[in-house]
Amino acid sequence: MTHLDPPGGHGRPAVPSPDATAALARCVSVEPAKFAAAHWGHTPLLSRAAELPDPAGFTDLFSPADADELLSRRGLRTPFLRVAKDGQLVPAARWTGGGGAGAEIGDQVLDERVLEQYAAGATLVLQGLHRIWPPLVDFARDLGLALNQPLQINAYLTPAGSQGFATHYDTHDVFVLQVDGRKHWRIHPPVLPDPLEKQQWGGRADEVSATAQGPAALDVVLAPGDALYLPRGWLHSAQAQDASSLHLTVGIRALTRYALVEELLALAAEDQRLRASLPFGTDVADPDAIEPELTETVEALRDWLLRADPTAVAARLRQRAWPAARPAPIRPLAQAGAVAALDADSRVTLRPGMRWQLVPHGSDQVALRLFDRTITLPADCEPAARALLSGTVIRVGDLPGLPDDADRVTLARRLLREAVLIPAA
Repeated sequence: MTHLDPPGGHGRPAVPSPDATAALARCVSVEPAKFAAAHWGHTPLLSRAAELPDPAGFTDLFSPADADELLSRRGLRTPFLRVAKDGQLVPAARWTGGGGAGAEIGDQVLDERVLEQYAAGATLVLQGLHRIWPPLVDFARDLGLALNQPLQINAYLTPAGSQGFATHYDTHDVFVLQVDGRKHWRIHPPVLPDPLEKQQWGGRADEVSATAQGPAALDVVLAPGDALYLPRGWLHSAQAQDASSLHLTVGIRALTRYALVEELLALAAEDQRLRASLPFGTDVADPDAIEPELTETVEALRDWLLRADPTAVAARLRQRAWPAARPAPIRPLAQAGAVAALDADSRVTLRPGMRWQLVPHGSDQVALRLFDRTITLPADCEPAARALLSGTVIRVGDLPGLPDDADRVTLARRLLREAVLIPAA
């Protein structure tokens, strides 16, 4: 759960970010260490508003007025909205269409049709808010750094007395943050602990339904400012009470040990024994014919796994995980202006949320690995690059290891242009 690493180790801060610590504290009523040991991936945690640092709630992140703004004035398109009623998704054609002159594309959210659906009892699901609503963009980045996991944030707007989805489970952990209204939650133990993304609840619908008929592990009404943590696999259903309800669901897209298995198997293609063809004429439907091949394959795989290189596995996991959590947004026009105006007295800092690795590359270069690309720099730039990547605000003329201000400005300008750095306020 901690995000402490040696300075410059693997692109994570050398000291905890106060914003990241505060973001997690808004979601859980216990200390991070206790949450990690007692709840993370194991058991639900209910945190009442009075137990959290900001009992005023979550309306600073998203409110009913903000939802109306998105639904009516922002040209929202699918798939940023889903509509559900009686446990089923309402076809998008019933609430989308063209936006008039100059905006004829036909998958835009139409406010009058959304009103029709909502007034008839449908739940509105605003998706991907960590990409389109500024307070949630920042909150997702900070909470993601605290958890060291990529996140997604959806909002659920449910009319009074309605229930958008039947009892089900998610294949990722979630924080539920109750923003407005009250919602009754019934939580049941998993029918499949720790399900993978490909193990959706629909394949176990009968087990889910039968378990939901039994006693609940947690039966609570969430009021504004309350928070609920649910590990993946825990069954849940939620129904709005005597007024409409708005809650945020923060989905945590954690990697699993099965991801390690997948990457190990991908790397196993390097082993010639595992690439060997089955014998000529093998009847693959005959267990007796397959048995000796299976035995030899398991032996070859075991031998290869004992030689598996953690560095290679980590590199593949990095390529999978880092692109799932974008760094903080930049302002392209302002950034271009900062590049043009940069001089030795300019102050810059690392783009918040930027993941990086700085490693040797050949005999005279270093490679700066980012979430979407790799940049090569001369080896003598390494001390200055590490200073720039440290997360502190630094004056360009104070960069270490380079002979003159011209070289310092050149390096800082390069990393500004690559959107690794941003101008400091």
